[in-house]
Amino acid sequence: MPHITIEYSANLGERTDIQALCEALRAEAAGIEAFPTPGIRVRALRADHFSIADGDPKHAFVDISVRLRAGRPQNVKEDAVKRLFQAAQDFLKPVLETGSLALSLEMRDIDPDLSPKTGTIREHMGTA
Repeated sequence: MPHITIEYSANLGERTDIQALCEALRAEAAGIEAFPTPGIRVRALRADHFSIADGDPKHAFVDISVRLRAGRPQNVKEDAVKRLFQAAQDFLKPVLETGSLALSLEMRDIDPDLSPKTGTIREHMGTA
């Protein structure tokens, strides 16, 4: 963990590099001690259909959802939220400075009893 999902309005894809945003958030997450690198997942989902504020098509959004296995202390989660949000703001600064963009981030705990996991990434990274 964590699973980071970036939902963004389709009109943003022409104004920034979404794959590079994924990488920026992955890199920031990898630097957070409480996030084991093999568990980091970042994905982006484009919203082709959306309407924002007054309906003007110039408005765009990025909504970042961070799902994290429960059990980390509140201060660790708050630090992670600040760091990930700052990384997103830094990356999206050119868009924020030149256009209409709503940026948000939310972190939620995942109940480990209701979320079984398996995989082989650690073995392929050599960190088993």
